[in-house]
Amino acid sequence: MTGPLGNPEPTGRLIGIDHIQLAMPAGAEPAARGFYGGLLGLSEVSKPANLLGRGGCWFEQGSIRLHLGIDQDFRPARKAHPAFLVDDLDRLVLRLEAAGVATAKDEPLAGCRRCYVNDPFGNRIELMQRAD
Repeated sequence: MTGPLGNPEPTGRLIGIDHIQLAMPAGAEPAARGFYGGLLGLSEVSKPANLLGRGGCWFEQGSIRLHLGIDQDFRPARKAHPAFLVDDLDRLVLRLEAAGVATAKDEPLAGCRRCYVNDPFGNRIELMQRAD
């Protein structure tokens, strides 16, 4: 359906993901920076001034926007998880394992090779590479 100017009318449908938020314990920003910035290669971005007092940190890379927020009653997400596409799963796994991060390979799914890791706080992260 189109509106009066020929533009599509809003439908109320979901059209994308703005960001993913994961929880972490208070004071754990250095560990988050080491894992998400150092090992996964995401760039840290400044949080808006009105949110700085809440702690946590934000990262971006291309279309990926990840927010890590402080949860005073933190419990890691052991089942629910983001799945990040990577361009070289083998190289990333080697980098993670060299840093002491355990990886768990899983069977291919929908044309992707994949594995799981836990961030420094125990949150589950899936890493996927599309099969050629």
